Amino acid sequence: MKTARALLALPGLAALAWGVVLFVEYAFPLRPDVFGAVGWIVGGPLVNDGVVAPLTAVLGIVLARVLPRPWKVPVVIGTVITGVLLILAFPLLWRPYGTPPMPGLHDGNPALGLALTLAAVWLLVALTPLARRVVPSITRVAPPDTRDAPPITRDAPSITRDAPQDTRTDPPGTPADPPGTPADPPGA
Repeated sequence: MKTARALLALPGLAALAWGVVLFVEYAFPLRPDVFGAVGWIVGGPLVNDGVVAPLTAVLGIVLARVLPRPWKVPVVIGTVITGVLLILAFPLLWRPYGTPPMPGLHDGNPALGLALTLAAVWLLVALTPLARRVVPSITRVAPPDTRDAPPITRDAPSITRDAPQDTRTDPPGTPADPPGTPADPPGA
């Protein structure tokens, strides 16, 4: 197991080392924009771990306690998706040209795109509990008297269609158990 973990860690460490090499090539000689890049590289994880993650956790706990049962999971999932979308859209909302231009997308409106995406997410969040009321869940509950019956396969004839209506198991002429007779003990 330790060997497998080490083998899985090697590509990640190699990518990390390559990223450090590329950043060193970019950073030296020092210029003012390097400090801004360092701020983003260090500040992003700090803001995420110090602000966004705790707020998301607190919001999830509050929502789980306040919301009724059918709304809990969809609302918590919608909240997490909203947080991820806001993190992804932040650079474009902060500075309209904060990322390299993408062919066909550089002339779009990031705020409108984010608003429409969030509207679609929350529409699905609102429809999910309502869909559970409209579409009944599929459950198969066998009646108690068929617990000991052999399973029905596709090759076996249907019990209701092909079986005779009289399904007695005692031989003809044997009296049925009178009312009040105790059931057979387990293992008999």
